[in-house]
Amino acid sequence: MSNLKEPSFRESVDLMFNRAVALMDLPPGLEEKIRVCNATYTVRFGVRLRGQIQTFTGYRSVHSEHMEPVKGGIRYALGVHQDEVEALAALMTYKCALVEAPFGGSKGGLCIDPRLYEEHELELITRRFAYELAKRDLINPSQNVPAPDMGTGEREMAWIADQYARMNTTDINARACVTGKPLNAGGIAGRVEATGRGVQYALQEFFRYEEDKAKAGLSGTLDGKRVIVQGLGNVGYHAAKFLSEEDGCKIIGVIERDGGLMDENGLDIEDLHNWIAKHGGVNGYPSGKYVKDGAKFLEEDCDILVPAALEGVINLENADRVKAKLIIEAANGPVTAGADEILRKKGTVIIPDMFANAGGVTVSYFEWVKNLSHIRFGRMQRRQEEARHQLVVDQFEALSESMGKSWSLDPKFKEKYLKGAGELELVRSGLDDTMRTAYQSMRAVWHERDDVTDLRTAAYLVSIDKVASSYRAKGL
Repeated sequence: MSNLKEPSFRESVDLMFNRAVALMDLPPGLEEKIRVCNATYTVRFGVRLRGQIQTFTGYRSVHSEHMEPVKGGIRYALGVHQDEVEALAALMTYKCALVEAPFGGSKGGLCIDPRLYEEHELELITRRFAYELAKRDLINPSQNVPAPDMGTGEREMAWIADQYARMNTTDINARACVTGKPLNAGGIAGRVEATGRGVQYALQEFFRYEEDKAKAGLSGTLDGKRVIVQGLGNVGYHAAKFLSEEDGCKIIGVIERDGGLMDENGLDIEDLHNWIAKHGGVNGYPSGKYVKDGAKFLEEDCDILVPAALEGVINLENADRVKAKLIIEAANGPVTAGADEILRKKGTVIIPDMFANAGGVTVSYFEWVKNLSHIRFGRMQRRQEEARHQLVVDQFEALSESMGKSWSLDPKFKEKYLKGAGELELVRSGLDDTMRTAYQSMRAVWHERDDVTDLRTAAYLVSIDKVASSYRAKGL
């Protein structure tokens, strides 16, 4: 395979887009309008650190404004460059369309290794980056709403929100300028875990269909399925935790930057996560077999492979050795276009990134709505819901007594039934519904069209059609 040219991440996205639009009847002009990136802003700014000025390079790309605001994370990584940011912005356009989040696609990045800086230094850098973007409306509740991505989290989002508020003191909706904030700064319950939870819901929905499982050579439920996870960051950790603790999956392998761990009996994800936080990697962990070249575990036999780290980890070089029956792309672009073709020919089923990791933007949408409505979800109806359920329980108990019966409800059932839905329950319900609906729209195309043989093409067809409809409605 080494003589074949590996497409870049940007080229992979374009190749997959082209494969889908070849099956559609779009006017060439509209096809081009959807494909190209509208604008990319490059900023170079200086921050005085450690007695001298350091210059940083950042990007904010807007792929499509068929709906506004546009939405997409900001990542902090040394490998950030314009092509990557534009490819990620394009994926955001299709992802938002697929899960019916009313946003266009955007993405941002800063060329920095956040591990090399103290917290107060990162705050100075983040606030200056936010200032440079906000003064050009590239951070704005009604125009461009960032979120966390690789290398960023709640802390950075809180700094960005505060910086925007300082610059826009009369904007009542200032908190909605960014999502993924801490709860005490306008965030929403369930946002930190959202992408990993979405991966779990995506797999649960896939496993509801016998026909789909059969295509991957799988059967039964998620219980007992052997899973390998690459990357135990926010997304990989939560996906692995929920799949193992709630669905009975066995996480037999974990791949991290310093190597891989394998244990056929299943790894304790919570314990391993705590070990990584303390020691900076998996090396030395007292359980499982450690291998320095962790990427080799991508090729190990398993039922489900969850790449949750960087793009391009499954490529022309290793695709033909990947043995997983089902791959769910928790990261953005972990399978290159060339590898995708090899895997499809092998019969491997891939649940594509634009659907699989859409939990983050879905719950970000809920957070944005919460910020604009200025009220916590569940605040007005929760107790009324509990009171209504209490009426039913009281009526049942009164009926039992009047008939001289000793009927009683199971205490655990009663406790669950009487608990009204708070913000977290409503967020999870909304996310589950979103993932189910989006999967059903993909699988309908996958099963009904003879010229569509994979879920990725189906996802592109569904999302591109929605973007095209938006542009037509605008008169384009």
